[in-house]
Amino acid sequence: MDMRQRMTDAPPSATDVLIVGAGIAGASLAAALAPWRRVMLVEAEELPGYHATGRSAAFWHESYGGVGVQPLTIASQATLVNPPPALSDRGFLSPRTALTIGRRSEAAMVDAFTAEFAAKGVDVERMSGDAIGARIPGLRPGWSEAAYEAACRDIDVGRLHAAYLRAAKRAGTTLVTRSRLNGAHRVGGGWDVQLGDDRIRATLIVNAAGAWADQVAAACGIASVGIQPYRRTVIQLRLGVPVPADLPLVVHVGGDFYFKGESEGRIWLSPHDETPTEPHDAAPEELDVAIAIERLQSVVDWPVAAVDRKWAGLRSFASDRIPVFGADRHEERFIWCAGQGGFGIQTAPAIAGLLAAQLGAPMPDDAIGRVDPIPYSPARFA
Repeated sequence: MDMRQRMTDAPPSATDVLIVGAGIAGASLAAALAPWRRVMLVEAEELPGYHATGRSAAFWHESYGGVGVQPLTIASQATLVNPPPALSDRGFLSPRTALTIGRRSEAAMVDAFTAEFAAKGVDVERMSGDAIGARIPGLRPGWSEAAYEAACRDIDVGRLHAAYLRAAKRAGTTLVTRSRLNGAHRVGGGWDVQLGDDRIRATLIVNAAGAWADQVAAACGIASVGIQPYRRTVIQLRLGVPVPADLPLVVHVGGDFYFKGESEGRIWLSPHDETPTEPHDAAPEELDVAIAIERLQSVVDWPVAAVDRKWAGLRSFASDRIPVFGADRHEERFIWCAGQGGFGIQTAPAIAGLLAAQLGAPMPDDAIGRVDPIPYSPARFA
């Protein structure tokens, strides 16, 4: 049975590693770990990736997420460009480029952005004036400052997620969907876990439940590390002008919007909203859609013909907005893999490789293995 189809068989009675959540975080970890340990991947929804992963307009953008996330982004690049044969026979990235833009009054912010990431080795070029307008047709006057990143790429999220699920399956992972973790308690050398109507034993529990991470922790008697979900709105607009599909990813330096070409005359647009919320099946608010369009039209002279699609997803962050992965600070058999925010896709290879090495897989011998995992440990919240 295909890994993305619903599985109705009862879970096995025991496993070494129980991964809760089959989005990109859980699927990538399962693929990295399953050759070395017995893994079960459980998903509360009917299909894996229903929430944040399936609603991502993802890109590989080296500066996205800040300097704390950048090491994971850089380390993930090689896998996304040239994946191992067990994952795919071709890469997951396609050309895009990016411009972080600002008004004349925001020149100092663009300067600071450029300097910060140039100091980290990012290939970022300061731009102004006509050079920006040449890349964004219809740009309104006043948007005169930008930082250009030629290396930005789109990520084929659906294909990447499916590849991880297939690799995990081939390595022996059991996937069970429509299976919610209702509770767990420590017994002997592991956990007694209630999954829906079934009970299983697991040596380790990995919490890769995204927006539900704190709820899963509570069900296991584990203290929260403060994973907060935020609603993010994305819309697809059909325009009344022939904007090119290869338009750069355009991001406001102050965080008011981002947009990118989707196809000829169509773009994806977000008001870059972050509305704190409880974990749920997120839906877009009409006010956020209106705000997004208003902000776009303050930047470019593009008539909007129609809103073709609109959706919302939940991005989840720890208080310091850096991913959290590793053993809980009080319970070594409870493993966090959460707080990936909006950069979980572009950092998935690195997080999966580093965390799998903590759980019994060999440490990767490439750029991933050279990343220091300590800054991402739950121990930082002690």
